[in-house]
Amino acid sequence: MAWRRVRCSPRSALRRDSPDGFDFRRNAISRLALGEAGWVRTVNFLLAGALLVAGAVGLRRVPGGGTGGARSPVLVGVFGASFWAAAAFPADAGAGFPAGSPEAAVTSGPGAVHMVAGTVGYLALRAAFVLLARPLAARGHRGRAVASRLVPAPVA
Repeated sequence: MAWRRVRCSPRSALRRDSPDGFDFRRNAISRLALGEAGWVRTVNFLLAGALLVAGAVGLRRVPGGGTGGARSPVLVGVFGASFWAAAAFPADAGAGFPAGSPEAAVTSGPGAVHMVAGTVGYLALRAAFVLLARPLAARGHRGRAVASRLVPAPVA
């Protein structure tokens, strides 16, 4: 029996499962909400937002959080709310996706809200990481504290 080598890397899986016209090098992942199965991405945004807000509530309940421990749950909640805003206000079509859309995206009101929500959400996430570093270090989690200070750099 002949066996065929199966490629199973995240890149090949994403390329294989992405809709026609979608290119991860040119399109933001939010644009998947515009495609044929866009409802799946919208539901992902809603669920991710709910899980992040629930995580923020859990972080808030940790006793003795200090300054970073008190503010970081609010910032994680803002990050979760940004996912809800992304679900409610879809990104603008552009860069050839969905199929037939122009290469240059024209920013609409909902598209602008989507972009602002994403920007605010990721800034809040970066700030939450930085603020969590001090309480982590105070509890003896030095490695996590260092990671909490380094992770915000590539998150953009």
